[in-house]
Amino acid sequence: MIERPGFGVLGPVVAWGKDGEPLALKGPRHRAVLARLIVARGRVVPVDVLVDDLWVAPPAGAVSAVRTFVAALRRAVEPERPARGKPQVLVTEGPGYALRLPEDAVDAWRFEHAVRDGVGVEEALRLWRGPAYAEFADEPWARAERARLTELRLQAVELVAAGRVGSGRAAEAVAELDAHVTEHPWREEGWRLLALALYRSGRQGDALAVLRRARGLLVEQLGVAPGPALQQLEGDILRQADHLQESSSAVWERAVASYEAVGARARLESTVGLLRSLAITGGGGLVAAREQRVAAIAAAEELGDPELTARVIGAYDVPAIWTRSDDEEQAAVVVAAAERTLEQLSSVRLRARLLATIAIESRGSGSPRARAAALEAVAIARELEDPALLAFALNGEFMQTFHSTGLALERDFIGVELIALARKHGLPTYEVLGHLIRIQTRAALGDFVAASLHAAAADELAARYETPLVAVFTRWYAVLRDPSEAAYRDAAKLLDGAGMPGLQGGLLALAVLTVRLGNTPLDADADYGPYEPWVRPLITGAGLDAVPDPPNDLLQELLWTLVGEAALAQGNKAAMARAAAALAPALAEESAGSGLVTLGPVREIWHRLKRDPAAD
Repeated sequence: MIERPGFGVLGPVVAWGKDGEPLALKGPRHRAVLARLIVARGRVVPVDVLVDDLWVAPPAGAVSAVRTFVAALRRAVEPERPARGKPQVLVTEGPGYALRLPEDAVDAWRFEHAVRDGVGVEEALRLWRGPAYAEFADEPWARAERARLTELRLQAVELVAAGRVGSGRAAEAVAELDAHVTEHPWREEGWRLLALALYRSGRQGDALAVLRRARGLLVEQLGVAPGPALQQLEGDILRQADHLQESSSAVWERAVASYEAVGARARLESTVGLLRSLAITGGGGLVAAREQRVAAIAAAEELGDPELTARVIGAYDVPAIWTRSDDEEQAAVVVAAAERTLEQLSSVRLRARLLATIAIESRGSGSPRARAAALEAVAIARELEDPALLAFALNGEFMQTFHSTGLALERDFIGVELIALARKHGLPTYEVLGHLIRIQTRAALGDFVAASLHAAAADELAARYETPLVAVFTRWYAVLRDPSEAAYRDAAKLLDGAGMPGLQGGLLALAVLTVRLGNTPLDADADYGPYEPWVRPLITGAGLDAVPDPPNDLLQELLWTLVGEAALAQGNKAAMARAAAALAPALAEESAGSGLVTLGPVREIWHRLKRDPAAD
């Protein structure tokens, strides 16, 4: 018997008690409060946020109503708690409420763990009773989580099918895969697995027909060619390539113990492919992928095979748009492993993947080594004429084009090339990346019409290919165009559970500051996170001489603007000169290079700084 209640969100929202019996959750708003707290995954949800989420136009007494819903939920989930006893499950913290639950208390969390670990996935799929958070399909606060879980489910279906196809049970997978691609025709991995299952079932003609069907749908309805994996499979089937027979990993698992090392290699490489897919879903999938990636790299290094290690490191080519790392310590571990492996490597193609990895994982560092790595990776990819590798390398070059302020135009060229490359070669995630880059660069260049067109294109691709994290950036960009505290607070909800602490940390407080600056007193108690050193002098009126240079990232123009504002307010002539010199290369730009927040044209603060003769 479990010690705490359990909850189900893979379908209509339900709860059950310690005895496994369903709990009465009363009305729809009681369920909405419960669902909203589950989405927050242990984080506190302020009462005012709950009010905004429950009502389009909150009635008088809305706060009291929320407290009534919470009290009823507490009675339902902790029926044995004494009347004045302290809640252990639905707790009050600070300005709001949070759920304190073990990882196995929610069906969606158990499902995530199964997919992440690759254990019990088929059984975990049975947890689904319908669409996730079924009765809250239209609620903005549920949208990203529903999309993420749906994407994870589709990946799980493909993972189970791949296991059958690779273990001599290809014929068993055909019917389920056929239904899968019929319902989700844009999933190229589903088409690939279906064609492979048919081929391994002795149905070569049907396999080729399926690939032609996939090509027709992609070309006629989306205007894109099949990706490299589908094209490669079609060629392999026509040649009847030996490797298309029963997968070697299944053979190895049945082999004697002397072959276990070979099996470990195969499992490691397949694990990294799964981690890449998990990362793209965002949320818990992204967090889990980061955690397991380091373990996979360590395991590869232990096997003493530099090419295997390079493949494991370089296969994690998840498009990256934000220039602050989600986990700097982990990024440093990955970079160190890549550098060690480079010293032992002969393959030029794998070398380029490691160099691109170094460039991406060293984001925001301003390291000359990282920039050199990015440029070398791009050069190798161009020489090899490998579009997927070039897209990965261009992502690295983008991350290393922040060595000075005022480089938006250089990054814009990268975005242009990524979009064209991705469209030509069927690389949708990199096409999305190209549009996100151009939202940032066109905003920095003051071309908001073009930036808005790229935001619309990114949203369209995100809907088509089920990449929920895109909405975080496009929604924040929309608020930048018409900023207000309320709109930024609403947009910040999309970051809850998105699995991007490098983006989330301090961002809402910084955004609110950009709205208030010069109009309303700044909030001295807000959590400015990593931006604290450049905000604090504005609030305290002191400490400006000790302020470090902002990091080389998307917010450097905006943070230098804050330094300039503080210098002007304090009459600090040395700081005025310092800020003016740093901002000079960006005189033609807006401080909107992040695509999320802005303090207006750089030239305005620069001219104010230069008007003081001491700054000349």
